[in-house]
Amino acid sequence: MIPTNFYMYFVAALIPMIIGATYYHPKVLGNAWMKSNGFTMESLQGGNMSVIMGTAYLLSFILAFGMTGSVIHQVNVGSLFMPEVMEPGSAIQQEFNELMVKYGGRFRTFPHGMLHGFINALFFALPVIGINAAFERRGWKYVLIHFGYWAITLMLMGGLLCATLEFGGL
Repeated sequence: MIPTNFYMYFVAALIPMIIGATYYHPKVLGNAWMKSNGFTMESLQGGNMSVIMGTAYLLSFILAFGMTGSVIHQVNVGSLFMPEVMEPGSAIQQEFNELMVKYGGRFRTFPHGMLHGFINALFFALPVIGINAAFERRGWKYVLIHFGYWAITLMLMGGLLCATLEFGGL
């Protein structure tokens, strides 16, 4: 199901960019991040920032789109009725629409989305960061810095998506 306000994915994709600019600023955790990576301000001067930021935004959009099913329970309910739910006027579609009228608004709040964003950070981001860090011979400081960023980011993305995405009836 595609939301009727699809543009919210573009808005949600800005969150990692904004949080990253703040979180990794030298006056916040930027210096600790650079030290844990062995970077200096001079070593970070190169690179095509248009490509870096464009790639980051594109991947953030994909992330926002992918988070929908984990922060909005109702999105997954439709899969139980596939493919019959897609047949206009079918009994299954009618049952599904009635179910959504009755329960479609449950757990559709910013705090609930934040909870699921944190769960995503804890059970997906942390293991991925930790596994990469182990093979790259990075310490726990590196892991915790990145986990903190992803926890904040995914909580805000989850909250926004859960509270604002709207789905029309079938």
